[in-house]
Amino acid sequence: MSTRYEDIFSTIPDHPESRPLELGDKALFDALFAELQPRISEFTFANLYLFRRAHDYRLSRIGGAVVVQGKRYTGERFFFPPFGADTGQAAETFLHEGVTMAAADQHFADGFGARPDIEVVEDRDSFDYLYLRSALADLSGNRYHKKKNRVNYFVNRHEHTVEPYGTQHREGCLALLDEWRRVREKMESPSLAEEAMAAAEALELADVLGLQGIVVLVGGAVKGFVLGEKLNDDTSVCHFEKADQFLEGLYQLIDREFCRLLFTECTYVNREQDLGEPNLREAKLSYHPVELVKKFIIRKAG
Repeated sequence: MSTRYEDIFSTIPDHPESRPLELGDKALFDALFAELQPRISEFTFANLYLFRRAHDYRLSRIGGAVVVQGKRYTGERFFFPPFGADTGQAAETFLHEGVTMAAADQHFADGFGARPDIEVVEDRDSFDYLYLRSALADLSGNRYHKKKNRVNYFVNRHEHTVEPYGTQHREGCLALLDEWRRVREKMESPSLAEEAMAAAEALELADVLGLQGIVVLVGGAVKGFVLGEKLNDDTSVCHFEKADQFLEGLYQLIDREFCRLLFTECTYVNREQDLGEPNLREAKLSYHPVELVKKFIIRKAG
């Protein structure tokens, strides 16, 4: 690892002490994730940083492992699978203390699954939806017929332009985000405000965080945007997509354009989880994922 990695690693206190996740930690996590090649959407630095306030993310270390601790919206503590070296030792320490591991992948599930003192549970609401990028970029064939019709409906009725996201689009995207939140503010969702805050910061810090995006303009005004990044060498991940809900077919268009224009070297695109919301689950399944990337909750039995 680089000297920069070691310098940042040395600022993380030994467990049980911890410190907040900071923007300066990016080089550390970029190195960790480049080595790990994660398949789970939570494991990018941008995603961790943008939701640091929502989940009160804090860092500690055990041996050569970095551990990210957080809180659910209910206040329950959790930790992510440790990153780096000595990950088994770090996981054992937190589990022994009664802290739940969240977003564990199959590797950790297999490692702990046979133990009578540990409970391993599939977290279906958090499964990631993985798609062939080329399929979503082309929308060809009968299975995507309805999606393509919706795109055509929008295209035939609205003069529009599609542009790479840049700072010149920021204010328009923020205005669209405010409207998106206003329309949904009566929904009883504990994560609505946090998602809007994270998306706004993503728009502000896109260059710093390494995010890329697409913007759809109608009449010169931003009516849709999508932001994402590379999750691993073969997969992109779509973090935020927002559109004017009254423009039929626009969501389908921005989904297609993200896959058609960005990260074209990737075979797959991860479009994150459905959070157990029936409408969102139906929408994600309708795009025919090639895999649901499983996540597990791991905790002390009893």
